[in-house]
Amino acid sequence: MSVKKNKPITPSQRFKIKNTFKEITINFPEKTLSRGKKKTGGRNNYGKMTIRYLGGGHKKKYRIIDYKRNKFGIPAIIKSIEYDPNRSCFISLIYYIDGEKRYILSINGLKIGQKLLSDKSTPIELGNAMYIMNIPLGTIISCVELTPGKGAILARSAGSYAQLIAKSEKFSTIKLPSGENRMVLSTCMATIGSISNSDHKLEMDGKAGRKRWLGIRPRTRGVAMNPVDHPMGGGEGKSSGGHPRNRNCLPSNGFKTRDKKKLSNKYIIEYKK
Repeated sequence: MSVKKNKPITPSQRFKIKNTFKEITINFPEKTLSRGKKKTGGRNNYGKMTIRYLGGGHKKKYRIIDYKRNKFGIPAIIKSIEYDPNRSCFISLIYYIDGEKRYILSINGLKIGQKLLSDKSTPIELGNAMYIMNIPLGTIISCVELTPGKGAILARSAGSYAQLIAKSEKFSTIKLPSGENRMVLSTCMATIGSISNSDHKLEMDGKAGRKRWLGIRPRTRGVAMNPVDHPMGGGEGKSSGGHPRNRNCLPSNGFKTRDKKKLSNKYIIEYKK
């Protein structure tokens, strides 16, 4: 995985850092596993805007991803590694020996033609999925379930991974990318290895137009608004002072929004930094 910086022959290329996409092996999705995706422009079913600064952008097709990895004991082969406009990581198209095709999140280091297996217990190899109870301590894992059989929830974005640090009969302890340590049921599934496209965080758009291609519209700063529109608006010139707040007057920097009475709090051993 690598990124590329162009010689700036135009102003927009001066700050642009782009992905080389060397891992990508095919430029079109599998028809049976892709669907049309309708744009909302940030509006709900009544036409009311519920999310600001969304709209426009290039057409996208949604790829149906297998987060459950529930075809136990049936080997599969990686046929291609593809770009997915709906997520930051790459995806892999796998063919099972019974003929079924599925998309999974691509793992760093996977190659075309490599065999994968999903079961309660499998060899400790990149891309294999199994119960957390059968994974050795210290192993780097990703696509971790929170509820058995519900599908991967944790460590799914580009370059992210979790680490298994303790195990017991019922619960296992994992360290998440945020630094949080939490307990997960030992019968939850996880995939060996970290998620692909780890250099995604190094990319830079270089110009405002690329944000528009992605469907993101210009954002107005709160301090540039009037007092009636935002808590940080108004004042003579560039007013300073006060705490950063969002449109609803809640502090937007360093303010904890997690519910203190949330049921799953008891499974968190150490909160994120």
